[in-house]
Amino acid sequence: MKIAPSILSADFLNLERELKKVIKAGADILHLDVMDGHFVPNLTFGYPLIKKLRQNFDIPLDAHLMITNPESYIPLLAEIGVDFISIHQETVYHLHRYIQMIKDYGIKAGIALNPSTPVSTIFPIIEHLDFVLIMSVNPGFGGQKFLPLVLRKISELRNKAEQLNPDLLIEVDGGVNHINAAELKKAGADILVAGSYIFDSEDPSIPINLLKNL
Repeated sequence: MKIAPSILSADFLNLERELKKVIKAGADILHLDVMDGHFVPNLTFGYPLIKKLRQNFDIPLDAHLMITNPESYIPLLAEIGVDFISIHQETVYHLHRYIQMIKDYGIKAGIALNPSTPVSTIFPIIEHLDFVLIMSVNPGFGGQKFLPLVLRKISELRNKAEQLNPDLLIEVDGGVNHINAAELKKAGADILVAGSYIFDSEDPSIPINLLKNL
């Protein structure tokens, strides 16, 4: 199991210190929630911060684009050097085009799905994806409660991926903790995104190890 702390829950006044702690504690990926205040009712951060993260940390960066026009972000994120980009199925009309754009830059390309969006909507292009990000809360804010309904979605997606794209990674984001992590793993999750569960801990190695060693 790969663990991706969401920096949205970090102390931004002490961000460098916070990120050094979670990386030392065993984080595999840094999850970056990029929000535009339009697709979701919140604003977070953009290129300047992501560029600084890339310059200062040698760890995979996972950009989750909760924005209305993700295609305008892709070239700059590629230039910065992120490793994963996911765009929301709910935001674009030409999904395959933008997935191919991401892949052309040599970046792992993914689709993010809100809790109410059926996974069957992406089955036509599942063979072209590197990963799928299943939202287990409604996107926009950290610290929300996990929605168990996504367990069925993860299982359905894993079953379809076994037929058409066995290498597909399934990432889950929202309310993840040691209580629901075992069920997520059983359903087929490969990457767990956790924010407040990790950053609210005085010793982030404890929650990270709990999630890793299910």
